[in-house]
Amino acid sequence: MLVVNPKYEHLRSWLEQLPHIFSRQGEIIYDARNQIRLIDTELPGGIKLCVKRFHRPALGNRLAYAYFRQPKAKRAYENARRLEECGIGTPTPVAYLLQENRLGWLGESYLVTEVSPLKRNFYEFRAHGTEGYEHIIRQFAQFTANMHSKNILHKDYSPGNILFDLDEKGNARFELVDINRMRFGKPVGLRAACRNFCRLWGKEDFFVLLAETYAEARGFDKAQCRRLTIKYWRRFWRFRK
Repeated sequence: MLVVNPKYEHLRSWLEQLPHIFSRQGEIIYDARNQIRLIDTELPGGIKLCVKRFHRPALGNRLAYAYFRQPKAKRAYENARRLEECGIGTPTPVAYLLQENRLGWLGESYLVTEVSPLKRNFYEFRAHGTEGYEHIIRQFAQFTANMHSKNILHKDYSPGNILFDLDEKGNARFELVDINRMRFGKPVGLRAACRNFCRLWGKEDFFVLLAETYAEARGFDKAQCRRLTIKYWRRFWRFRK
């Protein structure tokens, strides 16, 4: 099954060939259980696409996807469309493609988006404090507050899933990726918001500035937001060390 964003209907014939050409074309930028490639379609206009291939699920999961659960590629595509409608940055969704056998069991699947122009991600903050980055952290806190105030929660808010870059005036632009795990429509309260930051990397002063700026944007108590953010961050990483 192939679903194409109406803006990219002219790419349908090329997209239909993805299962046959994916492994032979493009540049690999991520290769683990799933694989991501940047592929030049070589079509008029020279559009270059980011294609993520999701591995065939294990047997138990194939049953779940057949009867209970939406495939990741479909979820990510539909979530991207919803984020766009809400004015939240994410690479423009182009299409998703599902390979299914005659029993309706899911095999490999593909998510196709435009290539994000943003080159940086939040792994930068692994070794840095706030010095020289204050403006980015504050703008990120405001970006997140805006998203949460629209009842949107990214359930894997981790460093590699937050892209950003600055313009010549120092204004930051953010985009979210790996968005198959999102929550829409349920209010994001103080505790859920503070817990949402726990996967990020950085030193304590990073989280202090993040929490205080976020609290100001949402009208929350700064001291409470700071305390909870630090608490959830320490707890998350303590168990992983």
